[in-house]
Amino acid sequence: MGVAMPVLAGRWTAEVPEEGVAVFLIGMRINRPLRVDRWWPVLTAMPRMLRHLAEHPGAGLLGSHTWLGRTTILLSYWRRVEDLLAFAGDRDAPHAAAWRDFNRRVGGDGTVGVWHETYLARPGSAEAVYVNMPAFGLAGATSPVRVTPATTSARRRLSGPAPR
Repeated sequence: MGVAMPVLAGRWTAEVPEEGVAVFLIGMRINRPLRVDRWWPVLTAMPRMLRHLAEHPGAGLLGSHTWLGRTTILLSYWRRVEDLLAFAGDRDAPHAAAWRDFNRRVGGDGTVGVWHETYLARPGSAEAVYVNMPAFGLAGATSPVRVTPATTSARRRLSGPAPR
């Protein structure tokens, strides 16, 4: 278990930096649950990658959240898309070896599915609201800021950065 984070009472939003943040979703789906030999290596590869990224903060990972189930999801926030792509292609980081291993062990046999999606969140193109939550998601990866009259609705938050 991680460290308990304090709840931020009231309504909060995220202050997205002008240059934006890369939002990366990745996961796997266990299609044949009895083939543990195929899905277990895929499932255990991500914690190794997250440990590596925690040990190398300069790699650009700002924060992440994981949900486990038949379909797993890792939601992560990156300083820049270029940082995410650099990590994925870095032969000295654990992603490249895990991807090679997946293709060798599973390939297209259908026992395990993998997926990812990448988005660029910029002020005016992304909005968030958190009520009585710890600093979570985009606000946890960037900066939580209290909702004000200028940011009270999704429409207003999507209109761009609030005047300071």
